[in-house]
Amino acid sequence: MTASHTASSSGTDAPRGLRVLLYSDDVTTRDKVRLGVGKRPAKDVVIEAWHEVATGEMALRDTENGQFDLLILDGEAGKVGGMGLARQMKNEIYGCPPILVLTGRPQDSWLAAWSQADLAVPHPLDPLALATGVCELVRRDRTPA
Repeated sequence: MTASHTASSSGTDAPRGLRVLLYSDDVTTRDKVRLGVGKRPAKDVVIEAWHEVATGEMALRDTENGQFDLLILDGEAGKVGGMGLARQMKNEIYGCPPILVLTGRPQDSWLAAWSQADLAVPHPLDPLALATGVCELVRRDRTPA
């Protein structure tokens, strides 16, 4: 659990700072996600850092070695799609952070469910859906069990 996990559960009104890993082999998709989510998608959620990777191998390695609060994986990425990668991460990485996958279309929600992703946002990417999804996952993750 990162320091940002504990800040919001301590009873303070400080915004939740996130470190986000963003995987897509398409720089345009990565730009759309970063711009869509923005630096402060909600009053209680702030993006402290984006870590962008362009290959599935780097996404897996950096997730295993990094301290990320959220993963955003492009299901339409070439060679290694984000949905297969999400399934692998959920099954192989202890304490895997929440995962939001970007699907090719709304009808692909069944694939997102198979991937064990926590949430899916379809293409074309809607900034409001992206920001809402990020905030929903963060709030879910901080809710006491």
